Amino acid sequence: MQYTYLGRTALRVSRLCLGTLNLGVRATRDDSFAIMDAALDHGVNVLDTANHYGWQVHRGFTEELIGEWLDQGGGRRERIVLATKVFNPMSDRPNDQGLSARHIIDSCEASLRRLRTDWIDLFQMHRFDRHAPMEEVWQAMETLTTQGKVRYVGSSNFAGWHLAAAQEAAARRGLLGVVSEQCAYNLATRQAELEVIPAAQAYGVAVLPWSPLHGGLLGGALDKLERGTAVKSAQGRAQVALADRREEVLAFEKLCAGAGLAPAEVALSWVAHRPGVTAPVIGPRSLEHLEGALRALDLDLPSDVLDRLEELFPPVGRGGPAPEAWAA
Repeated sequence: MQYTYLGRTALRVSRLCLGTLNLGVRATRDDSFAIMDAALDHGVNVLDTANHYGWQVHRGFTEELIGEWLDQGGGRRERIVLATKVFNPMSDRPNDQGLSARHIIDSCEASLRRLRTDWIDLFQMHRFDRHAPMEEVWQAMETLTTQGKVRYVGSSNFAGWHLAAAQEAAARRGLLGVVSEQCAYNLATRQAELEVIPAAQAYGVAVLPWSPLHGGLLGGALDKLERGTAVKSAQGRAQVALADRREEVLAFEKLCAGAGLAPAEVALSWVAHRPGVTAPVIGPRSLEHLEGALRALDLDLPSDVLDRLEELFPPVGRGGPAPEAWAA
């Protein structure tokens, strides 16, 4: 496994993060445990979840599953960088959501109980809360880090200006601030290149792209639909995107077939090796998916394939300058 630093911190993380959105929901308990064990055995040391994951069963279900897995011992907790998130509603109560100081602290305590651990390595704001002043957010995060319950603070789905606002507010308090940002980033969704990734690079923030296959769209969706084996690619983001991008996806799958490469591995390799990217967040539903992701990390895409990918999935504005260049 390849390792790097989590942004400007001294914390070493694997170049893949194991996302848990599918565990316990689209994968059985036993399969989920096997996936987490296999990822750990292969050196994947970042385990990413969120307080509301597993909502299909009940909010907090996935954290409970991970807590059960960690409770088996064997050095599991000591070997992983455990990441979870706060923001989404956990009940119908008005203060059981968002980024108020009250909810941040209450949510952390609840996550610790479900995860059966004493600390969270990376506590991430799942969304930016326009109603929560960053001074209030950092007051709560400072409390948790001082208590030893949180090691680092991250963000998810922030805009570039959200990262700037968060960092400047943290600097005023003498805090480390945000150390990582999870953003939607893949061949089909390249908006992060305009401001989010440049902002992250400027502030020394790690970039952890989620949905590197765009919900299965880039994992051989058309071929799977034709063979009747599609799961994620037959629903959600992938299904919506196929309505408008079928020709691009078809050309992508033909490109991969011609190069003798698996579409999912091509798409993941592309994201993993983009400038500013620290580690993509993968969401395997099986050991086979995990093994494919591990292969993708070592895949060196040929220059002609890379050139063709730029043609099929051009940057926003077809490669025009990012906003910061417009003022020059």
